[in-house]
Amino acid sequence: MDLDYRKQWDQNVEELYERECNGQTVVYWQVKCPMLKSNRDYVYVRERRDLDVEGRKVFVVLAQSISHSQFPERSGVVRVTQCEHRLAITSDGRNGSKVFMYYFDNLRVQIPTWLLKRALKNGVPEFLNNLEKACRNYPRRY
Repeated sequence: MDLDYRKQWDQNVEELYERECNGQTVVYWQVKCPMLKSNRDYVYVRERRDLDVEGRKVFVVLAQSISHSQFPERSGVVRVTQCEHRLAITSDGRNGSKVFMYYFDNLRVQIPTWLLKRALKNGVPEFLNNLEKACRNYPRRY
C-alpha cells in the first residue's frame, strides 16, 4: 500500500503514483520490461481490508484495472487493460508471515515459451525474495 516504499525496493518501477479521481483513489504504475521491448503500465483501483478470522488478523488487498480519462495511454508504453491482483497476509504463529498472492495480468503480447520458463524460474522467485526483504526492512509503525 506504501507506494513511496515500493519505489525504493522494486527496481522494476519506472513510475508509480496515486491520484484522487471522482472520490476514488486511482493508481498509475509503469513497469520496466526490457525483455518485452516496451514498458507496461497499469491504471487500477485497490482496496485494503483488515479482517479478523477466528482471532487471527488477516490483511487483504484487492486491485483491479480500470480505464480512466485522466490516465491516457502513452506512446511507447503498452497499457495492461486486464489485471487482477489479490493479496492476503497473516501471521504464521511464530515470527513470520504467510502470504497468499493471486496475479492475473494480460500483458498483450505472445511470450515465447523459453522466455516464460525463464521468467517463472528466475523472475518470480527473485521478486518474492525482494518482496520478503522489503517486508523485513519496512519501517515499523506502532
